[in-house]
Amino acid sequence: MSTWSLISFQDSASPTLEQMIMFHDFTMTVLTMITILVSINMIFIMKYKFTNRFLLQDQTTEIIWTLIPVFILLAIALPSLQTLYLLDDPFTPNLTVKSIGHQWFWSYEYSDFPQMEFDSYMLPSEDTKTNNRLLESDNSVLLPTLTKIRMISTSTDVIHAWTVPSLGLKTDSVPGRLNQLIFMIKRPGIFYGQCSEICGANHSFMPIKIEAMPISNFITNIKLN
Repeated sequence: MSTWSLISFQDSASPTLEQMIMFHDFTMTVLTMITILVSINMIFIMKYKFTNRFLLQDQTTEIIWTLIPVFILLAIALPSLQTLYLLDDPFTPNLTVKSIGHQWFWSYEYSDFPQMEFDSYMLPSEDTKTNNRLLESDNSVLLPTLTKIRMISTSTDVIHAWTVPSLGLKTDSVPGRLNQLIFMIKRPGIFYGQCSEICGANHSFMPIKIEAMPISNFITNIKLN
């Protein structure tokens, strides 16, 4: 993980996060331009005293400074609506996985494979082979790349949140309710997440580990399990 990723988005591994990053960068560009323009105007007003005591009203100026913000808001709103639409069930899934939050571990069920379910607990630091403290788990979630995946999330006790930042995924796991995420993973790799809802004393000990692989390898690993 690079230093820059600690203050910005993680490297994108899904179209979902790519859309969010593009909208974030566009919005920040607009806000930066507005901030610079307003700052320059304030400096000129304070330094050069550009005031006209005979100017009481100017209809043209008022129309301009009313319309410009309207166009700016439209330029932000339209990409925002497009991003929300793409995040909300954009396609029919090919694979369904169910995540169940417990205090304090995750359970997973593969609905398309009979009797394919397991629990995922955090590994103690001394048992991990990497430096990913509090992120390694004893059982990973195996998922295929370039496949439409539906993740259904719920809980058995309190509210949890199933979150994987590098995939742009986050949904609350609520007892008695099913929430879903539909996404696609673009490249193989290992992606980490954690419960993002304060759920008790061991809230920070609920890691999520996803292993993404080509679909041929995924089917082979599922059969072996």
